[in-house]
Formats: sequence, C-alpha cells, structure tokens
Amino acid sequence: MDKGVCTDVIIRAYRKLGIDLQKEVHEDMVANFAVYPKKWRMSHTNKNIDHRRVLNLMTFFKRKGLVKLISDKPKDYLPGDIVCWNLGGGITHIGLVVDWKSADGTRNLVVHNIGAGQVLADCLFEFKIIGHYTYGQ
Repeated sequence: MDKGVCTDVIIRAYRKLGIDLQKEVHEDMVANFAVYPKKWRMSHTNKNIDHRRVLNLMTFFKRKGLVKLISDKPKDYLPGDIVCWNLGGGITHIGLVVDWKSADGTRNLVVHNIGAGQVLADCLFEFKIIGHYTYGQ
C-alpha cells in the first residue's frame, strides 16, 4: 500500500469504495481504444499498465465521470474530487482531494504520491491544474 505511483493512490482509493478502476479503464479502452492517448505508441491495451497512466485516467474520467471547473478558488475543490496537474516537461500527476484542511483552513488537502510514497499535502495549487473530475459519487 505504500509503494507505487500517483495513479495507484486513485486506484486504491476507489477499490476501498468497491469500484475497480483498473477493470473499468481496461474495459473502456478495449471498447474505445481510438479515443485514448497514443503517447506510448501502444497498438493495443495492457490491463496491467493502462490504469497507471494519468492521461488514460483523464480520458476515462472525461468519458465516464463528471468534468468539473478548473479554477483558482479553493472552494471549487471538494473532498472526493480528482485533480490532475502538469508538472512540466511532459510529466503529469494526479491526486485525490480529501476533507482535511490546510494549516490556514482555506484549502482541502490532497492525497498523492510524487515519489516519496503516499502523502497528505497542501499542494492543490502547487502545479498547473489540467484536470478536475469526480467519479462514482
């Protein structure tokens, strides 16, 4: 549970809710492969890795979830929301907004993994937000 990448945080959180995103993403990619990113030059799906790519999750959430407003207002980001960032250099990142607040009480914190294992952080506006979704709620 303490190993993995940022997408694993999302996959594991949804498993706790009884939703198997690994399976759901794979099934949607099999049925709709053409609408998913081709960044990795894949010619077919891979059920072991497809759900572990931020761009694939973004595509899935756009198709099957609710796309929410991207803003600079903390009140727009609610517990359970999924946020995606551009870290620069073609690197994307994903995290889950939770109901714990920042030290100043103005922002919800985010659970994510940016290389040091799963952490709870005040990082919502630390990077450029490129996606904001809710799913299965």
